[in-house]
Amino acid sequence: MSASPRQRSLAALSLLCFALADVRDGLGPFFGVYLQGHGWTPDAIGYVMTLGGLTGVFAAAPAGALADATRHKRFWLAVIVCGIVLACAGIFVWPRPLMAGLSQIGQGLLAAAVAPLISGLSLGLVGQGGLPARLGRNEAWNHAGNAASAVLGGLVGWWYGGIGGVLLVMSGMGVLSLLAVRGIREQDIDHAAARGLESKHDSSARADVPPPSRLAFIFSDKALLCAGGIVLFFHLGNAAMLPLLGQSAVARFAVDPAVYTACTVILAQATMIPVAVWTAWLAPRRGYGVPLLCALLALPLRGCIAGYWQSPWSIIPVQILDGVGAGVLGVVTPGVVALLLRGSGHINLGLGMVMTLQGIGAAFSASWGGVVAHYLGYHMAFLALAVAPCIALALLLLGLRRLPRLREALRRCPAGEELA
Repeated sequence: MSASPRQRSLAALSLLCFALADVRDGLGPFFGVYLQGHGWTPDAIGYVMTLGGLTGVFAAAPAGALADATRHKRFWLAVIVCGIVLACAGIFVWPRPLMAGLSQIGQGLLAAAVAPLISGLSLGLVGQGGLPARLGRNEAWNHAGNAASAVLGGLVGWWYGGIGGVLLVMSGMGVLSLLAVRGIREQDIDHAAARGLESKHDSSARADVPPPSRLAFIFSDKALLCAGGIVLFFHLGNAAMLPLLGQSAVARFAVDPAVYTACTVILAQATMIPVAVWTAWLAPRRGYGVPLLCALLALPLRGCIAGYWQSPWSIIPVQILDGVGAGVLGVVTPGVVALLLRGSGHINLGLGMVMTLQGIGAAFSASWGGVVAHYLGYHMAFLALAVAPCIALALLLLGLRRLPRLREALRRCPAGEELA
């Protein structure tokens, strides 16, 4: 029995998440290792990565508003793919501070729109009722794409003796992304559901959903801001840990930079796939709270292991714990935002706001970790990064106590139906 057109669109969305994973992150951890090979110090690398992160911060909320407003989500994703590949290619042409800064600015600006656009496409294709399972599939395919591109990047880098091969892999993934975008049928996308309004075709639609909210409400929602604060402090501790792990190993243990960095990515992504599936399975039964707590507890442990175990083999537990934290947050963040803003008509703008806070944490993580590594050593940098998720954990406990809407979003069934 052949697949229906809508099923083919969903399959194309999965393929898009797979291919776009490599493109969205640009050179990822390979960027720092590449600049290190051209004589850059850890703090200088951190500064230029922060520049790109801050660009994404300022672009995230407008990108969310665009995802809510546009009916041409596929077109914008195609533009983003082409733009990011070109921005990353520039650093190989001229690895100087000006080009590195422009490359990071361009990548940050374009990548900020990816999450809201993918979230909008997912909601538009499956509605609120199918969103938790769809988010799990999106994340599983996303992490599979990251793992596959890391393997290919490491092999190509080893074969050709340089990190330049990573750009070739990214370009190939860019072509695959464009093919996947073309495979999603426009007529299968419900653009009302894509922005958080109830669709008449959504079997999970509820009568108690409020009418669309005024835009000002989104910027004063305490539950949404608390969720954003949790994400901010998580990524303040998480974002710089992987790049610093690669730089630390290259500096201290004379490992092959392309192969070692690829291994760090592969270990994390291989863990994220089952973690994302588990989170999506658990969410309709027990809510998002338990997975979120696991993620916040995993990150401080990860930092302590990286800081105290002075061995290239620390990569194994450190990156497995990275897979736990990032695998959970990739499902929980859009899922909780969708629940908090259901019926508002501004879900992707709200997600953009949360991504703005996430970007602030990730951007300053690079500078914070880089400065500590430069002056106090890599082991102290890992310990410094481990402090941030402890603050996120405190925010979570405070939010559960004082914000009923956040407590409900973390505990009840995401589809709006109580399960036995």
